[in-house]
Amino acid sequence: MAAKIRTQGLSAWYGTKLAIQDITMDFEEHSVTAIIGPSGCGKSTLIRCLNRMHETIPKTRAEGKVTLDQEDIYALSPVSVRRRIGMVFQKANPFPTMSIYENVAAGLRLNGERNRDKLDAAVLESLKAAALWDEVKDSLDKSGASLSGGQQQRLCIARALAVKPEVLLMDEPCSALDPIATAKIEDLIFDLKKDYTLVIVTHNMQQAARVAETTAFMYLGKLIEVNGTRELFEQPRETLTESYITGRFG
Repeated sequence: MAAKIRTQGLSAWYGTKLAIQDITMDFEEHSVTAIIGPSGCGKSTLIRCLNRMHETIPKTRAEGKVTLDQEDIYALSPVSVRRRIGMVFQKANPFPTMSIYENVAAGLRLNGERNRDKLDAAVLESLKAAALWDEVKDSLDKSGASLSGGQQQRLCIARALAVKPEVLLMDEPCSALDPIATAKIEDLIFDLKKDYTLVIVTHNMQQAARVAETTAFMYLGKLIEVNGTRELFEQPRETLTESYITGRFG
């Protein structure tokens, strides 16, 4: 399979603090890559560098190369990169003053779409893709903040999908959710890879095992090992990986 995103020698700093160091890896198209590792190891920084979200934090800089379909993302505008590489955050963040409908349509409106029929079609398609339509179709004018935590997270996924990205980054999308809501998001991840390339940061190794074809283990800002998920968990090549997945630290 072709690499949708590739990083080469990617390092990033917050001020003088080195957050990730010399990361080189491929993210395969139409598959799920999980990134695991203890808190503070650079997982979130890595995925923020994949769509230049790190640039929204003051005094952050990155070196190295990130390509999307062999195009250098640093040669493109940040807005165009984020349109193609969407992001879902750890804490669901629907716009509280907006209705469910307007939450999903927000990105399209920002991009200049005004045609109501097109907006209606995109909202319907995105909510269906996020497995939320059946639950909200009769309450589209209600506030996005009125939904449950799991529904809010799926609303944020619908909002990200509405602008038709090619890649979806998910930063611990289930960490604040109960097991039932988590299972729904995991089922959704499985369905979405038919149309998207997905990268998920997770603390939950069982979740990585359930949803990802490829898993990368990071420690202290470095990529220790990346392999097929099953191989990484059953036959890790690195002692550090084995120690982490067997619970000796973390």
